[in-house]
Amino acid sequence: MVSSTDRPTLVLVGHGMVGQRLLEELAARDALAGPDGPGGPDGPGGPGGSVRWRVVVLAEEERRAYDRVHLSSLFTGTTPEELNLAEPDFFERHDITLRLGDPATAVDTATRTVTTRRGAAWHYDALVLATGSYAFVPPVPNRDAPGCFVYRTVEDVRDIQEAARGARTAAVVGGGLLGLEAVGALRSLGLETSVVEAAPRLMPGQVDTGGADVLAHTVEAMGVHVHTDAAITEVWTGADGRVRGLSLSDGTGVQADIIVFSVGVRPRDELARAAGLDVADRGGIVIDTRCRTSAPEVYALGECARAADGNVYGLVAPGYRMAEALADTLTGKEGSFTGADTSTKLKLLGADVASFGDPFAPDAGGSVLWADSGSGVYKKLVLGPDGQLMGGILVGDADAYGTLRPLVGAQLPGPAASFLLPAGESGPVDTTAALPDDAVICSCNGVTKKTLREAVKGGAHDLAAVKKCTGAGTQCGGCVGAVTSIMEAQLAAEGVETGPGGLCPDFTRTRRELYEIIRVTGIDSFSRLAREYGVPGPDGKPPHGCAVCRPTVASLLATLGPELGLHHILDGEQAALQDTNDLFLANLQKDGTYSVVPRLPAGEISPDHLVVLGEVAREFGLYTKLTGGQRIDLFGATVDQLPHIWRRLVDAGLESGHAYGKSLRTAKSCAGSRWCRFGQRDSVGMAVELELRYRGLRSPHKLKLAASGCVRECAEAQSKDVGVIATAKGWNLYVGGNGGVKPRHADLLAQDLDDEELIRVVDRFLMFYIRTADRLERTAAWLERIDGGVAHVRDVVLHDSLGLAEELEAQMQRHVNAYRDEWRAVLEDPAKLRRFTSSFPAPAGPAAPGHVQVRTPEGEWQSVCLLDDLEPGRGIPVSVGEEAAPVALFRSPDGEVFAVSDTDPFSRAGVISRGIYGAVDGAPVVTSPMYKQRFDLRTGTCLDDESKHLPVHAVRVL
Repeated sequence: MVSSTDRPTLVLVGHGMVGQRLLEELAARDALAGPDGPGGPDGPGGPGGSVRWRVVVLAEEERRAYDRVHLSSLFTGTTPEELNLAEPDFFERHDITLRLGDPATAVDTATRTVTTRRGAAWHYDALVLATGSYAFVPPVPNRDAPGCFVYRTVEDVRDIQEAARGARTAAVVGGGLLGLEAVGALRSLGLETSVVEAAPRLMPGQVDTGGADVLAHTVEAMGVHVHTDAAITEVWTGADGRVRGLSLSDGTGVQADIIVFSVGVRPRDELARAAGLDVADRGGIVIDTRCRTSAPEVYALGECARAADGNVYGLVAPGYRMAEALADTLTGKEGSFTGADTSTKLKLLGADVASFGDPFAPDAGGSVLWADSGSGVYKKLVLGPDGQLMGGILVGDADAYGTLRPLVGAQLPGPAASFLLPAGESGPVDTTAALPDDAVICSCNGVTKKTLREAVKGGAHDLAAVKKCTGAGTQCGGCVGAVTSIMEAQLAAEGVETGPGGLCPDFTRTRRELYEIIRVTGIDSFSRLAREYGVPGPDGKPPHGCAVCRPTVASLLATLGPELGLHHILDGEQAALQDTNDLFLANLQKDGTYSVVPRLPAGEISPDHLVVLGEVAREFGLYTKLTGGQRIDLFGATVDQLPHIWRRLVDAGLESGHAYGKSLRTAKSCAGSRWCRFGQRDSVGMAVELELRYRGLRSPHKLKLAASGCVRECAEAQSKDVGVIATAKGWNLYVGGNGGVKPRHADLLAQDLDDEELIRVVDRFLMFYIRTADRLERTAAWLERIDGGVAHVRDVVLHDSLGLAEELEAQMQRHVNAYRDEWRAVLEDPAKLRRFTSSFPAPAGPAAPGHVQVRTPEGEWQSVCLLDDLEPGRGIPVSVGEEAAPVALFRSPDGEVFAVSDTDPFSRAGVISRGIYGAVDGAPVVTSPMYKQRFDLRTGTCLDDESKHLPVHAVRVL
């Protein structure tokens, strides 16, 4: 590129996600002019004399680039400002001229001039068109009637929210990715929603007929009306001209007060077309592999461009790859874009859906299919002529996505079926070891296996460090499993010890050592444990703790509660230690809502309880699912709703199922001798006894039990932490089995036990495990690690080789005697109930001493709570300003108060106030409960990914 000045000008038309990514890529290459003149403070030119650009951005919208991928989070409390992609000072720091609301209207390639809507004319040395796409609306009658919307911008969301206030029903036209996302958004507004898809199935571009059938069943189970193979022919309107419904090509109709069109997008290429640039017949500015158009020094990227491979890419990840290639081109390097991975993994309406590679490729090498329509699971792998993986589809269970996607085009390192079978039915497969170094592990950020290995070699010895220096796993999170495997393999190759050391930087003792300290000394609080056994901070004071040690100590205190006189995990200081699941006694989900699982011992349920569960699900708009442990899971409850849901369930005789805790989950059962003609013993009765005995037992990791009535093993007892199988002589006891990433069959511990003997041995086994296992160590890993393995455990629990048997039994009996339902205990305690709010109520009356105030966006001080409302080491959510911006308040154990945005920048869910307070190198931090990234409460900086931050608010105490 040639420029007539020392400061060449780059004009960027469009300021969406891909345009902003281009600016960031140029900044990363030190190719942007600084505010002190050409080339910034160092004078003209960048390193080695490379060009530095002065940039002018012409944006159509009145706001800076924002995260459109998480647009739906605006429906659940996120503010538009929290979706901003650039740091507040990014444009000033790089001397970028940003013209909001002033889009380009004409381009003259001869004079290299761009004219804007406001009449400004900008000369360019290089021009980049990043104009994106627009939503296509079918040409049907009344498509512009009031109540019809598209779903592309912040303003679209606001218009839909306003219309929803007076609406009851809604319809989405289009059953693809964005369409189903829109369905979820409308349901979150409380609207009865239908989805209409002209193709014979939902998500026709990602899943096949079998997968779509399972997906449709799941969506319908949530109360959404699904219409496929039906095109819209007309929009109905009422006498007032507003939308009332729509007609379909199959002769049916759908009532709707709101209609959202999401039938696809079209490239915005009109500016390029008018300027005489080559545009494809089907739309899209034609570019080559270096993102060059047909005009000199004019480039295009993102959804407005038709790439050299003939495709227009409608996903963010390919746009980012284009931005990287163009940044290379603009800095004189040999960048190129030859195509991109269009694999997708997302959670739609609570259902995991993923596709990768070419899921519709000819299966010359055959295909492997696993389907369980009852559980809403469909998995398919397509193989090529030489057995290589061509693509796949995962619906309902997409856990294998992170390891399968990088294997596209390669031979699978094991039987194809082993990647699809449920946990416990296939052996462990080492997938990442077979990948070449150039395999892209994180498609969102283009991180290869080699990059990950080099990061570990460079000193990144834990997942947080690897994420921070590579960016892998910081977007959708689908690759985290593969990233972890590669990290662990590289650490092992270098001989780096990864076994248990101290619990965390705050404690040099391991979990099992801290257990014994607490048991022997009677220490009943984290603060005392930190004071007497913690590592002092830089100021010499006891550590505040972190997201590792605080919940671990909380679990130890809960386990030893009967010995210490502690009665509930949320009593006193313990509440401030809990991770979000234990704090709110429910399971956090991707959108910031929770799932509720009542206990159903052995899967038994009465008709009355079924009715109550159905009524609760319908009343609160919850998605219901049968779990693998024979229970009913209710998804989508907000924090505010949890006590009301529990009240209904507890009053009906149900109790907490502890699905949220590192504790006993379920005791699964077959029909046993009560019903099955092959049953030899009452497996249902035994499963009930086991579950009721060990309910609420806190442990190093979750515990799953099972009882099978005969050797046919219908309860899959040999894949559980504790499993019993009936024989003609009694019960055979198996221990140390589990599913998950590395399935393991259980070991036979004892044979032919009667009921009383069985309970006694299980008591001993569980208590011995709880005493000696490490943090987050399942019984399977514990048995493989502990000296002597199962033989040693057998000596301890059967033959009392350590003389502990009586003590272990007595400790378990104290737990049984002390058990009380945690839901009921919260409902009976007004102080605990106050925590269950999405926005803490502000104090009444004028400002007064003891008020905590936050400065609003309008510049005024607003009282949001009382200082006494802030529990040390725990956050609360408040709302600030005219638009009720969500803010998280924290109070340190030393009395400092911090205020940051409540919106997690990775998930866009309002959950930061539910995070764990702690300190890193003396700095106060909060660890997000969603994906465990840490944020400095003073600056908002993410310690694990410096590109992310939390807005910080001024706060004071009167």
